[in-house]
Parts: sequence; C-alpha cells; structure tokens
Amino acid sequence: GGDHLHSGTVVGKLEGEREVTLGFVDLMRDDYIEKDRSRGIYFTQDWVSLPGVMPVASGGIHVWHMPALVEIFGDDACLQFGGGTLGHPWGNAPGAAANRVALEACTQARNEGR
Repeated sequence: GGDHLHSGTVVGKLEGEREVTLGFVDLMRDDYIEKDRSRGIYFTQDWVSLPGVMPVASGGIHVWHMPALVEIFGDDACLQFGGGTLGHPWGNAPGAAANRVALEACTQARNEGR
C-alpha cells in the first residue's frame, strides 16, 4: 500500500484534464468505483476496506491556484508548494504564510457557501 500518491493537478505545470484528475482522486479515496473511461478509470475497482490514499498535487502550483485546488481536492490532500513558497519576493516565511492564509480563506469561503 501507500500513504500518498501524486494525482496530477488541474492547474500548474503538471496540469492535466480536469475530469481525469478528479477520477484519479476518487479512485484513491473511494472504496468502490465504477469504470468510466471519460474520467480515466478503465475498470471497476472494489477496494473493499483497504484504506484510501491521500492525493498529492504539486508542480508549479502557487497561492493564486488556491481557490481551484480547494475546489478540486477539498480538505483531504497534500498540496506541495515548492517554488510557489520559496519564490515569494519577500522570502520563504512570507511565502509559506501566504499559502496558509490563502488556504484558510478559500476553505472558509467554501464552507460559508461563497
């Protein structure tokens, strides 16, 4: 088994098709998933009670992608901001703070229906 797996992203430099990426995310999280070639799922998979795998998004993602990332991945994902943190013009700590503030703001907005 595995704890996490890079699922691809819909934004950033590793951008893929939205429906296929969402299919991969569902495949990692759900106990049972039906075949759906339009979503990149080529056979029905019954994971029974195996624990899910956490999807990972990375590759050119930065603070401006946060609304899309929260919408796509929800709360149960690992978002890796390498250059999106280290490339902040004011330094690493402000880059990390910007990502955290954006994540919290987007999550709050989603939870409030905005």
